[in-house]
Amino acid sequence: AILAQVISPIKGSRTTHIFAEGAMAFWDVPGVKAGVLTGDGAWNLYKFCKENSFAIPAFNCTSTSSINAVLEAGKKLNRPVTIQFSEGGAAFFAGKGLPNEKGKLQASILGAVCGAHYVRQVAPVYGIPVFVHSDHCAKKLLTSFDGM
Repeated sequence: AILAQVISPIKGSRTTHIFAEGAMAFWDVPGVKAGVLTGDGAWNLYKFCKENSFAIPAFNCTSTSSINAVLEAGKKLNRPVTIQFSEGGAAFFAGKGLPNEKGKLQASILGAVCGAHYVRQVAPVYGIPVFVHSDHCAKKLLTSFDGM
């Protein structure tokens, strides 16, 4: 077995994991590639995470700068990441000065779509698997979700 000590985001905290030698790496999961994962590749990686008791972190992004920061961290650690867009965060991506009327959420929809397009274009260059997520779209926002 290989013993690995991982520094936790909690100051001074460390977690110890034991991995079996020769254990399959996430890169060996069928369909996993650098860039945005969809379909079977995404599903296979989620199943691999569950089987190996780890999660892929999700970060709510509001700009190209925050997206780039997440992708840079993922690249540095050679780990998959999730970039998510919330209703409010997506509105920031498009610009808070744009209309975002209740029931229409024009800026939120535009920001989420533009953010997702941006991630699709830059993620492969960072060389890591990336998920794009709608940040638990609330039931009251489902009509706006259709706009994406």
